[in-house]
Amino acid sequence: MIDKQGRNINYLRVSVTDRCNLRCIYCMPEEGIESLQHDDILRFEDILKIVKAAASLGINKVRYTGGEPLVMKDINKLIYETYKLSRIDDIAITTNGILLSDMAVDLKNAGLKRVNISLDTLNKDKFRNITRRGNLDDVLNSIEKCLTLDLKPVKINTVLMRGINDTEFIDFLNLTKEIPVEIRFIEIMPIGESIKLYEESKVNFSDILKQHTELIPIETTTKSTAQLYKLQGAKGKIGFISPISCQFCGDCNRIRLTSIGTIKPCLHSKEEINIRKYLNSEELLTIKLKSAIFNKPHEHHIKEEGASRSLKMMYQIGG
Repeated sequence: MIDKQGRNINYLRVSVTDRCNLRCIYCMPEEGIESLQHDDILRFEDILKIVKAAASLGINKVRYTGGEPLVMKDINKLIYETYKLSRIDDIAITTNGILLSDMAVDLKNAGLKRVNISLDTLNKDKFRNITRRGNLDDVLNSIEKCLTLDLKPVKINTVLMRGINDTEFIDFLNLTKEIPVEIRFIEIMPIGESIKLYEESKVNFSDILKQHTELIPIETTTKSTAQLYKLQGAKGKIGFISPISCQFCGDCNRIRLTSIGTIKPCLHSKEEINIRKYLNSEELLTIKLKSAIFNKPHEHHIKEEGASRSLKMMYQIGG
């Protein structure tokens, strides 16, 4: 569907839960959160109603996120029911990878096409410090498992933070020499818990590119949020995602569904549209969803205002 800015909106990101089995420093408070009650969260049947309505409006790409989507019971069944929808041809998840290795076969058999795995360090002690729990080996095993199952491309999301993990850039770069993954370095954003870290932790990707002239630019034929590069002879590649310093609002093709049933047309807008109350009417649900897509905001204003306008934390929206 075309919004009022002329953008083709074909991508829906669905948060199935606000719960997570990690407590990453830029996402969640160390003490954790008071999770939503079961009745507050959309049931799988409700999510499918919304995905079906979105598909009728031109959405053909769905990504399931959290919190951590794999802590939800029967997530593979949700993926399978999504796979059966004829207009959806791309199903992905974003996960921290802790549970993925044991679930990867079932997820692929259900119809999962691609995975993004969050990983901010290759150092076991630092992993513990950043996530406040969890085991790095579980994530590394999940990456290996997905490559074995040909769940490609396997993308690794790395929030690069000055003074925390920026010294590992070379380690991640060297990883692409060994395995065919796409490591996506992401700017830390001033939203939720990240606001506390933003000023002291933000990294200038332009400086990194100036220091690493060995990186070869890769042309992309599709709209991509990442600027891609690779090393000569490497099996994998890297990307830089700069939503603030090089915002890509003009090419944004996505909307988000929160686990409580609201549509966020823009990640960094305070605007949310409650469509949960229209779940009993396919016609009204489609009308409200169509309006939300058409009126998607033109752009965010983080650069001018220094913070996101979102009233929700990142774990409530989905990665």
